[in-house]
Amino acid sequence: MSAHGPIEYGDASVAVRAVFDDIKLTRKVDDVNNFWKYLAHDPQMLKRTWESVKEIMRPGALDALTKEMIYLAVSVTNGCGYCIASHGAAARKAGMTEQMFGELMAVVGMANETNRLANGYRVPIDAAFDR
Repeated sequence: MSAHGPIEYGDASVAVRAVFDDIKLTRKVDDVNNFWKYLAHDPQMLKRTWESVKEIMRPGALDALTKEMIYLAVSVTNGCGYCIASHGAAARKAGMTEQMFGELMAVVGMANETNRLANGYRVPIDAAFDR
């Protein structure tokens, strides 16, 4: 548990409010979630993290749903309950169905299992993969 509680908008510095305002505008939400409120204890880290998330998660060659599902998969692998909840909700909002979620979890589980096996056996990389 954090030694500090969340910083609410009314208690935030001008710099933190500016980031909160951008998050609310970009995500079209009334309030920022707790992740951002806790990062607000370090305004520079808050701003840097938000700018990076905003840049990476915007639609590009990958659509928003694909990016959220990748984020969810990595969060599951890393065991981050907060990010699983946050990006699971975002993926569902972007169109992820329960069937898609089930298949995603199957891929995550299989990838983690085969990754550990390949690493454990120290399997050399096939030359054909270099193409």
